[in-house]
Amino acid sequence: MESLQIPCPSCLSSNRVPVDRLGDAPKCGRCKSRLLSEHPVALDDKTFQPYVDNAGLPVVVDFWAAWCGPCRMMAPHFEAAASAQPGKVLFAKLDTEAAPRTASRHGIRSIPTLILFRDGREVARQSGALSRAQIESWLAGNSRAA
Repeated sequence: MESLQIPCPSCLSSNRVPVDRLGDAPKCGRCKSRLLSEHPVALDDKTFQPYVDNAGLPVVVDFWAAWCGPCRMMAPHFEAAASAQPGKVLFAKLDTEAAPRTASRHGIRSIPTLILFRDGREVARQSGALSRAQIESWLAGNSRAA
């Protein structure tokens, strides 16, 4: 039976989940938190790398800041895309003001910027505010890379 490693958004424990059970709302073996949230996971400099590196699913990260108007405009669209994709793609957000080292390491020059990671490596990048449909289309267009 094929399984995936899914990092817990609460405690960062790696959890093995059978692929055919992804739709069953799996929970963390350590802290019992839900593994596949319908909301993006908030990451910071400390949690970013372990979460992205240990994910058996693609991870799309929204690099944003609270002062950024386009970021605030895109936030509900990103949230809606996350709720439509549980078990297919993990969604996360990283506040570039609160996590400047990670933003710098990934060469974030403008926000919002979406980066799609697979096995801890960047496979696609898109800058600028997008609607839910555009986010989903961008993800679908990069599914081979993901």
